[in-house]
Amino acid sequence: MLSFIKVVLQTLKVFIIFTGCTILFYYGIMWVNEEYQNYHRYDSPQGSALKVSTLNKDENPMWLDRLILFYLNGE
Repeated sequence: MLSFIKVVLQTLKVFIIFTGCTILFYYGIMWVNEEYQNYHRYDSPQGSALKVSTLNKDENPMWLDRLILFYLNGE
């Protein structure tokens, strides 16, 4: 009977530790989510930012050129 009580207490202790760690992890993830929720990634850049790509509207590339570009760059 004493052995059964020890097993129950050990199981209860593991359950409490697991539950505590799960709650701590959950609130940690919620805190990280709150930190980055208002982070505007797609705002226009400020300062001396340079545009790295241009789109030539005058050219109408052939479908083969676009296919080759897709295979080369993974566009």
